[in-house]
Amino acid sequence: MAHSEWTRREFFRRSAAVGAVALGGPAVLAACQTTDQGGDTLQTAREQGTIRIGIANEQPYGFADSSGRVTGEAPEVAKAVFRNMGINDVQNSVVTFDQLIPALNARRYDVVSAGMFITPERCNAALFSTPDYTALAALLVPRGNPQQVRNFSDIANKNLKVAVLSAAVEKGYAESAGVPEGNITTLDTQDSMLRSVIDGRVYCAALTDISLKWLVKQNPGAPVEVTQSFQPTQDGQPVISAGGFVFRQGDESLRDAFNDQLRRLHNSGEWLRIAQPFGFSQANVPKPNVTTEQLCSG
Repeated sequence: MAHSEWTRREFFRRSAAVGAVALGGPAVLAACQTTDQGGDTLQTAREQGTIRIGIANEQPYGFADSSGRVTGEAPEVAKAVFRNMGINDVQNSVVTFDQLIPALNARRYDVVSAGMFITPERCNAALFSTPDYTALAALLVPRGNPQQVRNFSDIANKNLKVAVLSAAVEKGYAESAGVPEGNITTLDTQDSMLRSVIDGRVYCAALTDISLKWLVKQNPGAPVEVTQSFQPTQDGQPVISAGGFVFRQGDESLRDAFNDQLRRLHNSGEWLRIAQPFGFSQANVPKPNVTTEQLCSG
């Protein structure tokens, strides 16, 4: 099949491969177990040399590749951080994005490593690391972008339908811009968002520019494109979107030790070396004035 063609068969072949990885193998077995109840998570992890992380199979933040190996920006950064903390065995659990924090608090793993944005609502449910990266938003649109949408306000003004990822921040951005709830479709996977745009069930899909550019790169025959990146607004104010790692409330010692090593990766340039293969650049390194405290307070 030529690269310029996109068929339903090719889409479902790709989706089936991803689904098989996400639903089978050690990751799912780990997701069915729980971590030790109580105690100091950092001390236990150092003594055992093992820690568990949770991902949502969202590329390129954290996902299982075709061989079943968990990779992505967040898991690879986490591995480097924990290695520097003397914890060399990083085990993985895969859950849907909207279950990342509930499963963390249910002790199925100890850290969410999925590129999750730091928001006030999420800060009420868990602890966040110092910002790992910053990112802009973008839209996945039909090739040529016939409706010429550039942001959420355009979607609202043109009365178009948009797909967003379940429990992701883009739904709030769309609502704040005036997109009616009936025009917002919530889906569980990036592949579902891609298919919805291709099939015309929605006009566009909203996610970070990093995610959408990666999605198009992995599906070169899809008749879609990514709009120019933009900074979303909420309640009339520009939103700084920064992702971080997530810990249970009460695991401050683990969070603080993790933060120390994450800052060292940023300052040394090692973070950029790890993140670049997943579409990140120097522009995604958080500025010093972007803090977790600021993002949690809204």
